[in-house]
Amino acid sequence: MGGFIIKDIRLHRVAVPLRKPFSTHLQTVVERESIFVELIDEDGVIGLGECVAFTSPWYTEETVQTCWDALVNWLIPAVLNKTVSHPSKLSGLFSHVKGNRMAKACLDQAAWDLYARKKEMPLWELLGGTKKQIDAGVVLTGGVDQELFNAVQTAQVAGYKRVKLKIDEHMKPMKLKKLVDAFSEMLFFADGNGIFTRLGLNALLEFDQVGLSLIEQPFKEDDWNHHIEASRLMSTPIALDESIRSVWDAEHLASSGAGSIIVLKPGRVGGTTESLRIVDVAVKYDLPIWIGGMIEFGVSKAHNLALASISQLSLPGDFSASNHFWYEEPVEPAVVIESGGIQLSKLPGIGVNLNEEVLRKYTIERYKGKS
Repeated sequence: MGGFIIKDIRLHRVAVPLRKPFSTHLQTVVERESIFVELIDEDGVIGLGECVAFTSPWYTEETVQTCWDALVNWLIPAVLNKTVSHPSKLSGLFSHVKGNRMAKACLDQAAWDLYARKKEMPLWELLGGTKKQIDAGVVLTGGVDQELFNAVQTAQVAGYKRVKLKIDEHMKPMKLKKLVDAFSEMLFFADGNGIFTRLGLNALLEFDQVGLSLIEQPFKEDDWNHHIEASRLMSTPIALDESIRSVWDAEHLASSGAGSIIVLKPGRVGGTTESLRIVDVAVKYDLPIWIGGMIEFGVSKAHNLALASISQLSLPGDFSASNHFWYEEPVEPAVVIESGGIQLSKLPGIGVNLNEEVLRKYTIERYKGKS
C-alpha cells in the first residue's frame, strides 16, 4: 500500500482544567488549551495529531493562537488535496513556511498516524520500536516538604520508576538530598527550566552532591557556554531540553559537550519526522535520550510512547497516567500504569481516538478545511 491523498482536515481547539495547578518558576498552568488535528484521506481514514503550544508565550514563542493561525492560513492550504507518498515527505509541502515547529508537528504526527492505520500497523512497530512496555515517569512540583515526600511515596507505590522535580530559587540542595536518599530505588531527575542563568553557576554546583540521576536544562536554551562549563565541572549528567529544537541543536550538544543526554519533545521540534532524525544523532554519538512531557493529552502522549519504544530511548520519560493531570480528557482509552510501565497498544496507528462526548464538552473553536 502506498501513500494517501489529504482530502479533509479538522481542528478542535479545547480548554481543559487540570486536577491541580502545575507550577514552575516560569508559570502556573491551571487550564490546558490545545488543538487536536484530524487528517482525513480519500478513503475516510483519520490520523490524529495534537498541538502542544501553550496559551501564552512563556515556554516558547509559539502559542495556541499562533499555531491556529499558521494551520488555517498557511499549513492546511499547503497540504489539502496533495498526495503524500510517505509521512516523512509531508514537511516538504510546507517548507516555505518558516519556523512554526509546533504547528507543523501536529500535522506531521497526524500523517504518521494515518499512514500506520492504513498499513494496519501500530505506529511503534512502523517506527522500528522494540519495547512493548514503556517505563513510567511522573513530574511533581512544589517545595521539598512533607507533601512532596508523600507524593513521591504515592508515585513509588503506583509503580513509577522515576520522579522529576522542578527546581525553583527556594529549593535547598541538602533538603533535596534527604528526599533522594529516602527513596534510594527511585530515579530522580531535577529540571531547572533555565533558572541557573539567573541564580548562577555556583548555585548549580551545589546540586552536584544531591545524588540526582541528571539535571535538566539548568541554563536558558541559548546559554550554550554555561552548559559547556557546567558539564566539565559536574559529575551529575546534564540533559538539554529547551535547547534541543532541531537536529542542528542535537549535533551541537554532542560536538560541544554542552550536555550528555538529549531530552526530546516531538511536539516542539516539528513532529515525528524531525524526532527520528534527532534519534539518529543520539545513535551516532551513543547519547542517552528520553521523551519530555508538555502537560499533553492522550494523542500527543500516544505519539511519544511510540517513539519511546525505540531502543536508543533508554531513560524513563515524562509518561504519567491520564488521571495524573485530568479528571477527564477528550481522548480514549486512558493511559494507565501497570507494573511501573505503560503497555503499548496493538491497535493500528497510535491506538487512541477522540472521545466525541468529552470533546464537545471542552471545545471552544472548530475549523474544517475540506477540499
